[in-house]
Amino acid sequence: MKYNFDEVISRRGTNSAKWDGTTQQLGDDMLVLSVADMDLQAPPAVVDRVAEAARHGIYGYTDLYSPYYESVRHWLDNAYDWQVPAEWIVFSPRIIQAVSILIDRFTEKGERILIHTPAYQPIANAVKLNERQLVESPLRLIDGRYEIDFEDMERQMKVGVKMVLLISPHNPTGRVWTKHELSRIADLCCRYDALIVSDDIHADFIHEGHEHTIIAKLSEEVANRSIICTSPGKTFNLASLEIANIVIPNQQLREKFQLGLKQAGIHNPTFFAVPALETAYTQCDDWLDELRSYIADNIAYTEKYFAEHMPELKIIKPEGTYLLWVDCSACSTNESDLVEWIQQKSRVSVSFGTSFGEVGEGYIRLNAGAPRALLKEAYERMSRHYPLRHNQ
Repeated sequence: MKYNFDEVISRRGTNSAKWDGTTQQLGDDMLVLSVADMDLQAPPAVVDRVAEAARHGIYGYTDLYSPYYESVRHWLDNAYDWQVPAEWIVFSPRIIQAVSILIDRFTEKGERILIHTPAYQPIANAVKLNERQLVESPLRLIDGRYEIDFEDMERQMKVGVKMVLLISPHNPTGRVWTKHELSRIADLCCRYDALIVSDDIHADFIHEGHEHTIIAKLSEEVANRSIICTSPGKTFNLASLEIANIVIPNQQLREKFQLGLKQAGIHNPTFFAVPALETAYTQCDDWLDELRSYIADNIAYTEKYFAEHMPELKIIKPEGTYLLWVDCSACSTNESDLVEWIQQKSRVSVSFGTSFGEVGEGYIRLNAGAPRALLKEAYERMSRHYPLRHNQ
């Protein structure tokens, strides 16, 4: 391989929310597989471009010009066969900021907003923080695969839902929604007049045998009620540079969102954000190809290790993302027991299931976007203290 993803690079002392935050809270002996950024360096071309920008030495205000829009258009076309005019693309620092503004601008206090659970909680929390009613439509686990309960979803929408927050691919379960599933979601939203806000931040990590479909591509009618949120943040590990692309085909919706951004005081991107995005989207395809292969191998390694050493744990086969959703209920359905085993005894930090809603009890989420040596050490620690070890 051209790129060395095996290199272990310490992130402690870099103000890392993932590592320094965990160290401060739980101790400096913890291994961290929780927060969904990768412990892998960004593409060398991006690192070089950011370093070049840093050497300029004047970090004044920046703005968005034609190369930014053309880079995003290039990526959307190449990655998803989605041709969008430049005017559809609206900059936002983070997707979660955009979602919060969309909730504020397009719904009223007390109105109902639907999300499929278990779900990435910052998105769900944005509903509650904006004083809207969070409507949870639980996914059904059928033969080891999560499915949307469309009967439940329609029951909820009949009562009144103003917005559907779609996470596509789904975090934490790793589902990649099929075109048929997305069509059923879209049909319900058209029938019951609900806006679709789709968080597609993990869309560049789709595993073999699956294909990502952007819901707005289904039809002009669907596009006119869809807002698609994309970013290079997960794909190229650029989260802290803060740049997201909010694609809004409907002019009225777009202008209303843009006004919301202005009212929140959001306008200029950070100095390093646009150069990093432009480089990532136009020069780093080979790096991403190798990264995808490495992550696929990490997932296969995890599945094999668990099958040999912790066989009662059930990894939900991921169709996308670099995250693994693991059923630990054979050990305990009480999360405090899992915390004792994994966090307190094994000294490994993971995302525990209830952080994705009550339906996550008994599950954990692992981040496979890391050097394999880090995963190996974490799994060995977990295996050493595995509560069902006597059964093997």
